[in-house]
Order: sequence, then C-alpha cells, then structure tokens
Amino acid sequence: GQTNLKSPQDIQVYVVNTNFTLRWKYTGNDTNVTFSAEYRFEDFMTDGTEWKELPGCQKVTHMECDFSSAITEYYDKHHVRLRAERREEVSPWSSVFEMTPYDIAQISAPGIELQSINGVIKIKVSPPEANQVKKMWIDDLSFKYNLVIWENSSNAEFRNQSIFPTDIIDGLAPDTTYCLKVQATHPWEAKEGLFSPVHCVKTTRKAVNDLFCATNVSVLALNMKFHLHWNNRYKQHVSYNVQYLIGYLKKYYDDYSVKWLNVPGCENITDTQCNFSSIITTASGIFYLRVQAMNEYNKPCLSSEVKVDPLVTNEIGPPGVKVDISDVLLHIQIYPPGGSESEVMSNHYDLSYRVLYWKNSSNNEEEIKMKEIKQTIGTISDLTPSTLYCVKVQAFSKAYNKSGHFSKEECIETPGDKILPLIILATFVTALIAVLLVAAPLGFALYQAYSKIKYVFFPSCQPPLNIEGFGGQLFNSPCLSTTEEPIENCFIIETIITEELNQTDFKDYKHSKQSSRDSGNYSNDDDTSGSKVSEETLEKEIV
Repeated sequence: GQTNLKSPQDIQVYVVNTNFTLRWKYTGNDTNVTFSAEYRFEDFMTDGTEWKELPGCQKVTHMECDFSSAITEYYDKHHVRLRAERREEVSPWSSVFEMTPYDIAQISAPGIELQSINGVIKIKVSPPEANQVKKMWIDDLSFKYNLVIWENSSNAEFRNQSIFPTDIIDGLAPDTTYCLKVQATHPWEAKEGLFSPVHCVKTTRKAVNDLFCATNVSVLALNMKFHLHWNNRYKQHVSYNVQYLIGYLKKYYDDYSVKWLNVPGCENITDTQCNFSSIITTASGIFYLRVQAMNEYNKPCLSSEVKVDPLVTNEIGPPGVKVDISDVLLHIQIYPPGGSESEVMSNHYDLSYRVLYWKNSSNNEEEIKMKEIKQTIGTISDLTPSTLYCVKVQAFSKAYNKSGHFSKEECIETPGDKILPLIILATFVTALIAVLLVAAPLGFALYQAYSKIKYVFFPSCQPPLNIEGFGGQLFNSPCLSTTEEPIENCFIIETIITEELNQTDFKDYKHSKQSSRDSGNYSNDDDTSGSKVSEETLEKEIV
C-alpha cells in the first residue's frame, strides 16, 4: 500500500457556458504518470451519490481534461477529486473540489457581424450560445451587450456604449478604420462575459442629406403630454409621417426595420410638430420615434431616431396653489400638476412638494425658507403679524430624481398683532376696577356726611299746629333727634277757651301756624294728624 507518487495539487474547474475543463498541478518528478478523476453530485433527494469515473478525465497525460459530456445538471452541487497513477501504483486522492456549475460558469463571447455604410457601422450580434443544443443560459433576451470601439491608431481613445443585437454605430469620422469588440452581460446574475475577438472595419463618407429631410428631431413632454418637434429647411412642398417603434422589439435578434408604425394623427402632415401622446399607453415602456419626410416627387427621407422613456423624458409642470391665513397659521392648498388631468401625474409619480416661502419686503436679504411635504395640504407657523408673505411650490419625484417647475408666487398678508389691544383692554379694565374700589367708599362717606349736615342744619321735620301757635308767639327752637331717643306720639287738647274768642281770632291763629316750628320728637305724619285732631276739637268747643 505504500507509494512514492504525490497527489495532484491546486484542483480547479473552469466553466464557459456548458464547457467544463478540469485543471491541476503536479509537483512530482515521476515519469510515465497519468491522472484519473472521479466525481459525484448531490441533488434535492439524496445527500450524494457514489463516486464515479469522470468521463474524459481517465488516464490523461496532460494536466487538464474536458469533461463537458459528463455534466447535465447545472444547478446541483458536484464534487471532483483526482489522483496520479503509474501502472499499478496510485497516489492518494487529492482534496475534493466542490462546485455548482451555474454559479461558476462564465458567459462566452457573442458573435458579431459588421457592415460599413453611409458613414456608420451596422452591427448584428448573435447570443453566446447560438445554435447550441445544451445551454447554460436559457433566455437569450436576458443578455445585454457592451461595445468597446476605438480608432486603429497609436493614440486611440476607447469608447464604451450599450448596443442592441441589431444596432447602428454613428458619430464616426469618415474614411477611418475602427476596431471594436463586444461583451455579453447578464444583469440579473451580475455576470460579465468574455469579449469577442477584435474586428476592424473602415468607415465610408456619409451622403449629403436632401434638404427636405427632417432635422433636429426632439421631444417636449409636460405632464404626460408628448410632442415631437423638428426643423424643415426645404422651401418647396413636403409632407411628413411620424413613425414609432415599441422599444422591446429592439431586444430581439430579428430584423425590426419592418415593424415601425405610423403615429395616429401624424400622417401626411405639413406641420413640423406632432402630438404623439396617444401611443403612450404604458408609462413603463420605451419608444423610438423618427420622421419620414416625403417631397413632391414622393422621395422618402428618414430622420435620426429619438428615444422616449415616458417617465424619464416627461417634465413635471407647476402645481396649482391657493393660500389662506388664520390667526397664527398660513394654510397652503396644493393641486397636483396637470390641472383637470392631474390624476395622470399622480398615478405615475409618487409626488412630494417643496414649499418656498419668504417675507415680501424691501430687504433683499430676507431668508427664503423651505418646507417639504407629502400631502397636498400644508401649514406654516411662526408668522410675523402685519407682514406680506409670498409662497411658491414645486413638485418633485424622489424615485426619478426629477424636480418640476415652480408655481406662480402667491402672496397674502398676515393680520395685525392682537396682543397689544388685549393688553390695553386689560389695563383699562384693571384701572376701572381700581377706581371703582377707591371711589365707592369715598362716595359713600361723602354721601353720609352730606346727609348728616343736611339733617342737622336743614331739617325737614315740622312741629304740630297746637305747638306752633301756642300763646300767639313763634317757637323757633330747632328740631333735634337722635337715634337713641324713643319717639312718642303726643296729642295736646286745649279745654279752657274763653267764649269771647271770636272767629276772627281763630282765623288769625290758623294763618300764623304756618311760620312756627317745634323741637319736639314728631314726624311729619304725626304732625299732620295731630294738627287735624286739634283743629276739629277747637272748632267744636267754639261752637
């Protein structure tokens, strides 16, 4: 069981499409040594199969072998091992190399065909596994192609560009030899293939375009309304047909030149513009447009093509803005771009809004403030009273890194400051209350003093009649009363009267009572009643 043969080292497997190559290194000095390999693979039902001889890699003398015919399952894990052999003597097995074919596979170089015509190079690319029965890459349409082209000179500059399977390379100098190579890539798998062999071709001179050909073809798009514009240098009659091609047709390897269609409403027109919004039925697709000019002799001329990616080409218009003011807030109502058809823009773009606002004053250094909002209703606080504020709004899409046009400026003045009038009113009310608190006791005290003085010096009480005229003399003593003295009702009846008193004296007595006053404790009512009683008694006795 002992052997002097060494095991192979550095086992590697190289996969290009479905072509498998096993390579290794051998450090022994032995002669007449051959190498044999075994393999096994794992699938989803078993942990692994038994080791088998690897077809194409048995008793080989070189340090590589092709075993493409042995591998049919490209997504299963495979194990490979190798040993050296010399007659009956064998080395220990090498370390096991583990691989999944699809993961380590490389994309082969594509095939290319070139044609130099009218100052441009037409190129046709065939997929890496064209005309092969066994394929590692199932979908040829998933490939994209990268072109590298340069002038065949000592100081060449390399130019890289993406191309379709059938494409035109323009922008080249006439009568110049260009060399190029093409590489296939698989974006979904992040794989880059091998470059094709270098091909060189010489350009021709470009024929002079007829004057009636459309030039400077361009697209103007606003709020999903698309217009194509071009220039006309021809002075005679000329008509135009605007044609379009759906973008995905260029991904096919077939000739798409017969698949151009006329834009409805843009056939046999004489204007140098056309509204082609009707063909933009899906915002996610790519379209190509060109203008076919026809002179009076029905000779056609095709313009250069323009690419339209609707959501990228389209420009976002200005939104509608309405502003209103409250006590402390500026309210902004935003209407999405597009006016009555703003739903179209809202459906295709996830719009946000950039609000700019500033104080409209003579000071040019006033700071312009910005606020970004997602909704179509916004508010601005921290406003200065009695100040004119101006606002303008811009719609933008973060997903497409696209900003629209600003709206017209809308200005509105904030109301005056209500704090100062409130302070003045509060001050007035406080002062009024303070005056009332001081004036009320003072007024009450003055009124009490006035009442006392009037009561003492100008009393309103009257003495009874019998006291006023007693003895024919006036009784002028003042009427004094205190709240502590009890008030008594007294009646004085005169019983001793001489018969000689005549009616004339009685009348004089009644007249003289009006000027007399008494200081007794009588009220006016008591005086009156007492007087009436005395008068009636006197009259009876006289009679």
